[in-house]
Amino acid sequence: MASTAPTLRLSRCWKRLLRPSRQQKTCVRCLHTALATTPSQFLPPPPPRLRSPFRILNDTTHTLSKKIKTYPPPPSHRAKHPFAVADWQAYHQKELDPTGSRTRLFDRNNPDVPRVGDILLVAFKTGDPFAGVCLSIKMRGVDTGILLRNKLHMVGVEMWVKIYSPNVMAIEVVKRAEKRARRGKLYYMRKPKHDKGSVEKEVEAYLKRRRLIRSGALGVKDSSLSVKNPASARSGVGAR
Repeated sequence: MASTAPTLRLSRCWKRLLRPSRQQKTCVRCLHTALATTPSQFLPPPPPRLRSPFRILNDTTHTLSKKIKTYPPPPSHRAKHPFAVADWQAYHQKELDPTGSRTRLFDRNNPDVPRVGDILLVAFKTGDPFAGVCLSIKMRGVDTGILLRNKLHMVGVEMWVKIYSPNVMAIEVVKRAEKRARRGKLYYMRKPKHDKGSVEKEVEAYLKRRRLIRSGALGVKDSSLSVKNPASARSGVGAR
């Protein structure tokens, strides 16, 4: 049976094994010291693949072979258009609303501006008109839109209408809300408890009164056909 006793070595054996590594470290240290203290003119030049393209101290052998071509910065559009978004909005508003009637209709300083809770009637160039209660008005420049809700065949229907859309021909206020809403968005009217239902009766009464006014039977002059405001007469936006 083999013995399991640990093998013991004398310390002089380890000294004999470590002596070559100590000598090698001393040699490497001497070489580094010699290279550091030797002047650069006595050192052999590095191979071409290891030469740096930049100048190293005062060595003239490491110079650039050619100059790097630089280009001027591109022209800045910020100096030409400091308010790019506002200019873009004004350009498209002028293009989509040349008379400015739609902008004046939804201007905050306009006393007759439509508000949430009012019943609005929108006429389109293609398709049937749509009427409903205004639940929300988003003022986003060219993307300004109104959210209308109506009930057709016992089904609630909502429609977002962009006031600057070329398909919109006229926006009319059918009936004002009895009280000014204390909220900016009347989304609670989607619930059955607060749903106003269909607005067809209000729209029919409004269209009937408008026909009587335009025919002169009531003796009231229609403001939308007046000569003082030809823009509203042409576009039909904001007629009441």
